[in-house]
Amino acid sequence: MATPESEAKRIFGERAARYATSPAHTDVEVLARVVALAEPRPDWRVLDIATGTGHTAFALAGHVRSVVGTDLTPEMLQEAVRLRAARGIGNVLFLLADVHALPCSSETFELITCRRAAHHFSDIRRALHEIARALRPGGRLVIDDRSVPEDDFIDTCMNQLDRYHDPSHVRQYRPGEWQDLLQAQGFRVETVERYTRHRPLAALTTDVPPEGVRGIRAVLDILAPAERQALDYRTVNGDPHLTHWYVTIAATKDR
Repeated sequence: MATPESEAKRIFGERAARYATSPAHTDVEVLARVVALAEPRPDWRVLDIATGTGHTAFALAGHVRSVVGTDLTPEMLQEAVRLRAARGIGNVLFLLADVHALPCSSETFELITCRRAAHHFSDIRRALHEIARALRPGGRLVIDDRSVPEDDFIDTCMNQLDRYHDPSHVRQYRPGEWQDLLQAQGFRVETVERYTRHRPLAALTTDVPPEGVRGIRAVLDILAPAERQALDYRTVNGDPHLTHWYVTIAATKDR
């Protein structure tokens, strides 16, 4: 039976090359904000979970002692290694690993980051428990991910669209859910920043099998006027666009 992890390995293995240059994953503004919220120090050891092709790890590398980037998908890490060599970065190591069973001793890292990945984790509580275990007391955690506002329609609709886009998708969490999840694992949440991007429909349909594209279009084709307005689903320069929601959270491990 397929699991979110096995589906992620399959899907991102097929799409890995695209993530090396993906506008959403190379977004300079968001990467800079993640680094700023991380408050990195030169002697810190950093773990970047679900690093993909390494963009967050590379953004942090010049500010810290070392970065370990982990990911489930060998093809994504191959792209990351290629980019590391092209940029001449020497303090980033990449490892194949699952967030639910991190291959490190407890209290190893001063900073852990996770960007655009947590909505794929099959057991978010177990994943956060592992993150807390790997982080030193007083250490920093910065998560940036797809999200949904505190609105039942948008929550249901965006999660449905993302499942058609990517069968490894589990859930985009509301900011309030994130705060509860983190506090339950002993984190003190310090910053919660919400932001949106008005993105073309192609962001959901590119490289998606025909049945997934049909599912996405079926959801959007029956939207009521108020629902279209809630998603800001409209044509821009000849192409359909809709809003995507995100959240960036900074927290400190209290215990």
